[in-house]
Amino acid sequence: MQGEDFSLIQLILPSGILDYFIISKVAHSEKAIHIHLKEKNEVPDEFRHERLISKGFFDEIQVQDFPIRGKAVYLLIKRRRWINESTGNTVFRNWEHVAKGTRMTKEFAAFLKVIARHQAR
Repeated sequence: MQGEDFSLIQLILPSGILDYFIISKVAHSEKAIHIHLKEKNEVPDEFRHERLISKGFFDEIQVQDFPIRGKAVYLLIKRRRWINESTGNTVFRNWEHVAKGTRMTKEFAAFLKVIARHQAR
């Protein structure tokens, strides 16, 4: 599916996920669909007044989603990190903060809950 239009894939993702992520790749086999998501390079609201430099991504995590037509569906998520220029600290989006600050579907809230479990320390 590389290079194809991802508009159909967008329909099966949790509502709101594309506010924060882009679909970078979709791969499928006889048994599974793997949807690769990369966090957008948009500074989290809580750091909007800081000078941040993008420093790539944390290790990819895998979240299992609802199966489709008998195939397992996996979201492979790459979360972004930034360096705060003034402190030298690594910062990243606080998914619990996102959950409190937005109206969302139960499905997106469940997605954020899984992401928060993998919060970098």
